[in-house]
Amino acid sequence: MAEHGAHITTASVADDQPSIFEVVAQDSLMTAVRPALQHVVKVLAESNPTHYGFFWRWFDEIFTLLDLLLQQHYLSKTSASFSENFYGLKRIVMGDTHRFQRLASAGLPKKQLWKSIVFLVLLPYLKVKLEKLVSSLREEDEYSIHPPSSHWKRFYRAFLAAYPFVNMAWEGWFLVQQLQYILGKAQHHSPLLRLAGVRLGRLTVQDIQALEHKPGEASIMQHPAKSVSEKIKSAMKKAVGGVALSLSTGLSVGVFFLQFLDWWYSSENQETIKSLTALPTPPPPVHLDYNSDSPLLPKMKTVCPLCRKTRVNDTVLATSGYVFCYRCVFNYVRSHQACPVTGYPTEVQHLIKLYSPEN
Repeated sequence: MAEHGAHITTASVADDQPSIFEVVAQDSLMTAVRPALQHVVKVLAESNPTHYGFFWRWFDEIFTLLDLLLQQHYLSKTSASFSENFYGLKRIVMGDTHRFQRLASAGLPKKQLWKSIVFLVLLPYLKVKLEKLVSSLREEDEYSIHPPSSHWKRFYRAFLAAYPFVNMAWEGWFLVQQLQYILGKAQHHSPLLRLAGVRLGRLTVQDIQALEHKPGEASIMQHPAKSVSEKIKSAMKKAVGGVALSLSTGLSVGVFFLQFLDWWYSSENQETIKSLTALPTPPPPVHLDYNSDSPLLPKMKTVCPLCRKTRVNDTVLATSGYVFCYRCVFNYVRSHQACPVTGYPTEVQHLIKLYSPEN
């Protein structure tokens, strides 16, 4: 048990396997980036629908395209995804021994690279689209858009009934794999890594040195293109690499800010903010202290609680809901900045004049 417990917090010396906390942290990084960026695009689209509405309507496709450029750049240059490289990890091809491991700067082989791109980019995109489809089908089922006897309705009702169990089996598959990884029974914390034919490991000193010297060596060893097609290919590769490098730099700088936005606009945090900033509900008149300086409420509803006369120019206080003469309550609020009955803080702008049909 002590050996299994040590595996949770420390990596294996033989294969330099990262801890469960590292792999879970890098998984949650890109998960937090998407909703934060989505909220930023939503705010921009609501502020100016003409210019930014396009980005909101096609957010999933634009994000997937940018994610594709970003992940392809990192997988080919550092043998890791953006989040894995951020935490100092790399992808190691299954079957490579510790002695004959490729350097991270060499990138992944094409087969493992494209498998990794499919599981990193395409699969999350399809999952998001599937969840939106399920949500729209539930709305159709709730409002009965299709006739009750239609074959389509029977089909998507069966689909909606089966989807929670399929999703539970999918999440359970990942949970079992993580438990096996914690207990040292598996080399992968995610089944998708096994399907891609890779496992995660920490960057070595040689990897870090190679990644630091690679840009300089590439500029020295670069030869001029011999043909127009090679020049065009080289220019396109540089453009794609520049876009991916800009995305990676921006994400590296703003990743903590994006995580803060994700936390700030989460439903739990918004409920906490509302509970802290909400004004207390005024107590009913039964709890008034008749021995204090506050005026007693008159028995007749048409009498002003301040001057004890029939109200003139009825005016209600928005903070408490009590009605007074306009002149009486205006002078009182301007002098005391409080409601005459409840004592709640009040300003002059909280006075609302009432107009009856007789007037």
